[in-house]
Amino acid sequence: MTPPISSPTDRSNLQYNPGCSLDLDRVASVRVNRSAVERRVKSLGGRRSIKAVWQAAWLLQAIKLIDLTTLSGDDTCPRVRRMVAKAISPVRPDILEVLGVPPDSVRTGAVCVYHEMVNCAVEARGKQALPIAAVSTGFPAGLTPFDLRRDEILRSVDAGCDEVDIVISRRLALAGQWHQLYDEVAAFREACGSIHMKTILATGELGTLRTVVRASHVCMMAGADFIKTSTGKEGVNATLPVSLVMLRAIRDHYYATGHAVGFKPAGGISQARQALLYLALVKEELGNEWLSPRLFRFGASSLLGDIERQLEHFATGRYSAEFRHALG
Repeated sequence: MTPPISSPTDRSNLQYNPGCSLDLDRVASVRVNRSAVERRVKSLGGRRSIKAVWQAAWLLQAIKLIDLTTLSGDDTCPRVRRMVAKAISPVRPDILEVLGVPPDSVRTGAVCVYHEMVNCAVEARGKQALPIAAVSTGFPAGLTPFDLRRDEILRSVDAGCDEVDIVISRRLALAGQWHQLYDEVAAFREACGSIHMKTILATGELGTLRTVVRASHVCMMAGADFIKTSTGKEGVNATLPVSLVMLRAIRDHYYATGHAVGFKPAGGISQARQALLYLALVKEELGNEWLSPRLFRFGASSLLGDIERQLEHFATGRYSAEFRHALG
C-alpha cells in the first residue's frame, strides 16, 4: 500500500468526499497481508506509551471525538436529554479547573440516537453547537426493504438530525456484488443531501480483511463521508487490525482522488487506554489532520466515563468511583 502522508503540504487543500465512479479494477487489486497487519498493530502499544500531561491532553482530545451513543430498546426522552447534557458538559468543572481548561472548550463530537429520539435530542441541544446523529436504514441488520430504508433517512433529515449513520447490506459485500453495493450507498448518499453520512460496514460479519477493504473502497467511491467499523450489535466489533486496513483504504482513496474520508471505530471501545491506541494509529497512518471531529469519531457509550476517571486521577492523584461521573 502507499506510504503514510507525512508532509503538511500534501493536504493544504483538504477536500471532503463527493464520491466518484466505481473503479472495479481498484477494488479487485486489493491485497491484504494478515500477518503483517497483526504484527503492525501488536507492536503499537509497546512503541507508544503516552504518560502524564501528554496523556491528559490526548484524552481531552479523545472526548471531542466521541459520538456519545444510546441505542437501547428502553431509550426514553429523559435519558436522551441527560445524555445531551453530558455531551455538552462531558467533564466535571472541578476537574477542568485543575487542568486549566475552559469548561466550554470540551464537548463530545456528537450524540447518536435512534430516529425516534432525534426530536428529543434536537430539542435538548437547543442552540448549542452539538451535532445530532441518527442511525438509519434498518439499523442494525439493514434487512428491511430498500424503499423503507431510504425513507427512514429522509424522515431523520426532516426531524433535524445533522448526521446519518447508515448500514450496508452485508450480503452484497459477501457475494462480491460491488455494483449493487455502490448503487445502494450512492442512493443513500443522495437521500442524505447535505447531511453528513457515515457508512457502517459491520466488519465483524464480513469474514475477511480483504472483503472489509474492498467494501471500504466501494462505499467511499459511492460518496460516504465516513466509513465505520460496526453497529456495536455484532459479536465482533471494532478491532485494531480491521481499523488499520480501513485507515489504509482511506489513505489510498485520498491519494487516488484527493478527497478525505473520515473513520469511526465503534463497539467495544470502553477504556481510555484503548482510545489512546486508536488515536496513535490514526496519527501514524493518516496524520494530525484526521485527529479532528471532522474526520475521526469514536462510537461509544461508556468510554467517556473511563476517560473522565483518568483525568480526575491526573488532576487529584486519586481514582474515583464510577458513580461520581454522570452517565459514565
